[in-house]
Amino acid sequence: MAQRIVEVAPERLDGWLERFEANNPGGEPQRVVNLERFDHSPLAVLLLRRGGYAVALAAEDGLLAHKVGSRHVQSRTAAGGWSQQRFARRRGNQADALVGAVQDHFVRILDGQPAPMALLVGGDKALAAEVLADPRLVHLTTLPSRAAYDIGDPKRSVLDETLRRSRRVRVTIEE
Repeated sequence: MAQRIVEVAPERLDGWLERFEANNPGGEPQRVVNLERFDHSPLAVLLLRRGGYAVALAAEDGLLAHKVGSRHVQSRTAAGGWSQQRFARRRGNQADALVGAVQDHFVRILDGQPAPMALLVGGDKALAAEVLADPRLVHLTTLPSRAAYDIGDPKRSVLDETLRRSRRVRVTIEE
């Protein structure tokens, strides 16, 4: 049986479920098989792409602390030979500098704030894993988490939208 996931805002869930049941009486042709809520607070947020980042601590009523920024990371090149290797080294060094800066900002954002109850991660999966490998942040990997890897370049508007999306209830529908 095929399954699909629909994201519904928490304040709309009751009405959505009523309409769904009215359109699918007795679970035919579709039925809801799972509701996954993600309403943890405070929520640690890490959004990261090559060149941009957003780190935050969010509660139900908004951001407690946040930092949005950018750092240059050179894109890939079509050059070959020595140039390709030189550009690859430079790109690696720039990515390492980005990871180090994000780790420091994330530690600073979380310091002196209430302990996060969950983690929201988005953007580049490999870079996010490098950031969370920092011994000062590794405790976040044991928290309940939600991923949003399909985001744009992290800016304040992307941070706000990703937070709204993370609070939505994921409804699994079986056909």
